[in-house]
Amino acid sequence: MIPQTYIQELIARTNIEELIGSYTQLKRAGRTYKGLCPFHSERTPSFVVYPDNQSFYCFGCGAGGDAITFVKKINNLDYVESVKFLASRAGMKLPEEDDAQGRLRSRVNALNRDAARFYFERMNSEKGVQARKYWRGRGLSDATIRRFGLGYAPDSFRETFVHLKSKGYTEEELLASGIVKKSEKGNLYDVFRNRVMIPIFDVRGNVIAFGGRNLGDEKPKYINSPETLVYKKSHTIFALNLAKKSASKRYILCEGYLDVISLHQAGFDTAVAACGTALTAEQVRMLSDYAEEVVLCYDSDEAGQKATSRAMELFESSTVKVTVLTLPNEKDPDEFIKRRGAAAFEQLLEGAGNTLEYKMAKFREKYDLRQPDGQVNYLKDCIELLALAATPTEQDVYAGRLSKEFGVEKRNILAQLENVSRINGRRRQRQIQRDLLKEGAAASIRLPVGISGEQALGVAMAQQQLVAALLKQPELLAQVKGKVAPDDFLQPELKEAFALILQREQDELPFDLPTLSGELSEASMAQLSKILAQNYEMTFAQEDIQLYLDRIQAGQTTSKAAAEMQPDQLAEYFERIKKRKQTIELSEQE
Repeated sequence: MIPQTYIQELIARTNIEELIGSYTQLKRAGRTYKGLCPFHSERTPSFVVYPDNQSFYCFGCGAGGDAITFVKKINNLDYVESVKFLASRAGMKLPEEDDAQGRLRSRVNALNRDAARFYFERMNSEKGVQARKYWRGRGLSDATIRRFGLGYAPDSFRETFVHLKSKGYTEEELLASGIVKKSEKGNLYDVFRNRVMIPIFDVRGNVIAFGGRNLGDEKPKYINSPETLVYKKSHTIFALNLAKKSASKRYILCEGYLDVISLHQAGFDTAVAACGTALTAEQVRMLSDYAEEVVLCYDSDEAGQKATSRAMELFESSTVKVTVLTLPNEKDPDEFIKRRGAAAFEQLLEGAGNTLEYKMAKFREKYDLRQPDGQVNYLKDCIELLALAATPTEQDVYAGRLSKEFGVEKRNILAQLENVSRINGRRRQRQIQRDLLKEGAAASIRLPVGISGEQALGVAMAQQQLVAALLKQPELLAQVKGKVAPDDFLQPELKEAFALILQREQDELPFDLPTLSGELSEASMAQLSKILAQNYEMTFAQEDIQLYLDRIQAGQTTSKAAAEMQPDQLAEYFERIKKRKQTIELSEQE
């Protein structure tokens, strides 16, 4: 365990708004800071940082916690590594810690590096003839093969395993890497067999995973490493370790690894690809750290066009300029480069259109513009798009272009634009009002399956407020001890938190949010951050605590009494409650 005194000093030295502000732009809002959430895509800021209690919470996606939680989540690190990250940032000596997971992570990184070397050596051996033939058949030079560390996994169930075992790696480490698996009989075997291999690097240059394409008839055609201690595909961008070295800030986002490799060989050294089946908000954030412009260069098939549309949506909340490159008569960038060359691709890049151009081109494909109704529908779609996504300057420019093309007065197009913008504004305002109605503290409570009703909701609300009070004013715990137990809590996150608070008090240790983060789950940290956010301006009194305790105990008494009733007694009990409620409602109406 890292000493709590160390954690307290670390948090005291960490300015949480500066830390988070290095990942997303924050603006002061009174005593808090607000900005776009770095963990999900949004247009309206719902992410709030609370310097007073060193916490953050997103009212959009529910992410929350302290500075350590933020570093864990944003950088895909474990708790100890996050503490070390902040310690380095704060200029503190790293804590002495028996970090078993950290050691395993280091071993897996080393193992992956040795595996990549093994695959490269095997490709250049007699067994690698077909692999060399494959890579050269793809038009790759020896320099490109070396630069990307391309290799070959031999056609064997145990050769990679035996080699890595001889290097001193344990079976635990081999399994943790994802390079080997265990059969039903308990034997370890190689995952990648008779495949050309593409190592995947993180931004620091560590080999963290592999992609393998078959050379024979084995299915599936492609196999990728599973997620491991060092590899989270939603947090990884292929070739970013190379692209970040370029002087250019215009990145080319492709769909496949071989597209990226071909573009690099052709001189386009900022080509990258998202790992995983679809681009994620985290990958968009990573690109935004390096790029000023991202050119979407996906395949021209239906799947590629859907990926383009999704990517445009994800980039809407970023500050990065986005353009879309359309490949004429070619399926993907790799194919285009081979057929037409680098100069032709450069011309395409220079002519890449912005996202408005791309969407308007898609509208054209929907309608027959030779027909009046096709023209009307096309104009309607364009006006909706411009009203929603264009700046006033862009609206003026495109209104002029549409006016010339279709012989419609520019002022009429601008008038329609203004009308649609006004309608959209009213819709957004109504949605905001609906969202505000949903943001009440009670409305956000999620009870476990099988527990429901106003009584349970009231108890859960009281428990929530009780924990918030203890986190804000620890001295109030003396009033609570012995009157409520962890098992009384309906929400598992609060049960976990309250049990830890009692244990910390017994051990004479602090129990504010940062000092709890090392032992609480991510879900519990998010829940605690939420209730602290909801009670940010609240100061609790002893009378408040007694009210919460009474509400909890009253709910427990009712539940216990009901649990002990026979079925006929229970039916009469609920009937009495129903009649009492009806009587109260009638008296209120009078």
